[in-house]
Amino acid sequence: MKKAQFIIAAPTSNAGKTTVTLGLLRALKNRKISAQPFKCGPDYIDPKFHQLAGQKTGVNLDLFMMSKADLRASYFDCLSMADVACVEGVMGLFDGAKRSEGSTAELAKVLDIPIVFVVNAKATAYSVAPLLYGFKNFDPALKIAGVIFNRVNTASHYAFLKEACEDVGLTALGYLPALEDAQIPSRHLGLSIDKIEAYDPLIERFSQALEQTVDLNQLLENCTVSVPEPYTSEKKSVLRPSFQIAVAKDNAFNFCYEQTIKAFERKGRVVYFSPLEDEELPIADFVYFPGGYPECYLDKLSANHSMLASVRKYAANGGRIWAECGGMMYLAKAIIDKEGKAYKMVGCFDFVSSMQQMKLKLGYRTMYLDNLAFKGHEFHYSTLLNHASTPHLGFAKTARNQPADTMIYSYKNVLASYAHLYFGTDDLLEKLLKLTERI
Repeated sequence: MKKAQFIIAAPTSNAGKTTVTLGLLRALKNRKISAQPFKCGPDYIDPKFHQLAGQKTGVNLDLFMMSKADLRASYFDCLSMADVACVEGVMGLFDGAKRSEGSTAELAKVLDIPIVFVVNAKATAYSVAPLLYGFKNFDPALKIAGVIFNRVNTASHYAFLKEACEDVGLTALGYLPALEDAQIPSRHLGLSIDKIEAYDPLIERFSQALEQTVDLNQLLENCTVSVPEPYTSEKKSVLRPSFQIAVAKDNAFNFCYEQTIKAFERKGRVVYFSPLEDEELPIADFVYFPGGYPECYLDKLSANHSMLASVRKYAANGGRIWAECGGMMYLAKAIIDKEGKAYKMVGCFDFVSSMQQMKLKLGYRTMYLDNLAFKGHEFHYSTLLNHASTPHLGFAKTARNQPADTMIYSYKNVLASYAHLYFGTDDLLEKLLKLTERI
């Protein structure tokens, strides 16, 4: 069997990968072609744009957090329910945590699929030829199926760029004109779901532009490659229908990896609840508070006294909880907004999280505790106050094996951390569940 499969890559960040990806997904949707979007790396925001642009939820593929076997299984499982796979790369083609490790290029080789190369052509013409030559020849194991130029001024400008492609042996698939008044914002914490939906007309505009100046049929033809025999997960769990997992899900909490949710569903019954809207926790054997934007909804979260009390009681009675980043902030004593006002939260932990003096902290993390290792990433602007005396477990290291000060805090059977961890396999989920059986 063959299907169109490709990774959208670029020489650098801000070249137009997201613009092209969203335009392609919408164009395929408009053509009634089922496309499964993926995102290289741990980013939570781009997959939400993917879902808005296309028909399906974007799925993260991360070679730091996932084993190659798990990653392939996830990819081909999702592809089995679609006609096309569209993977959005991250940063420049060869940019990884260590040299090219975990990069878009490595992902292309692990999946054995071709690359659609996006080049920002503003202020350049035939001089793009040596750049293309270098990326084409740097790693012979990669296949560049074609080039799309972004921010092209005129058809005559594109003619120079097309000649550059031809002279280095690459296919020019077309271009996007310079759309100065049509830009997707830089993805950052604080861009909530309702704000993302406001960009639907802009995505449609990208799609219409691509249809006019990019040969989509040629793109799909060049990227049609074989689909190998189905992969299977590394370990399958035994379904426990009586085991119920409650997941916080609303505008304040929504940073969940699709693979983690599927692992939850294999383990038992998943129910969702809203710390913003619901009055109390559902009955659950395990509760997951993912990251999100609690700082954007402090009034409503702190005013929901019944939910705060319900979570506090569940934790005090030995209820099992894993909370990460924004979820951990919710379990703190309070959250301080940018103006210095404190909003009371659950209070499982005595520390306070503050949005004042915001400073970005990010990077991959490996968390070690109880002779186990969990991989994930950290990305936040808030800081913790008065946390030095809070009990914590294990230690953390960066992708370069350097010590990190990221902690996993503990209270009875509650564990919380700034790290967003990956629990997408049954084995990892079992280890997490056992860690929350401390008393």
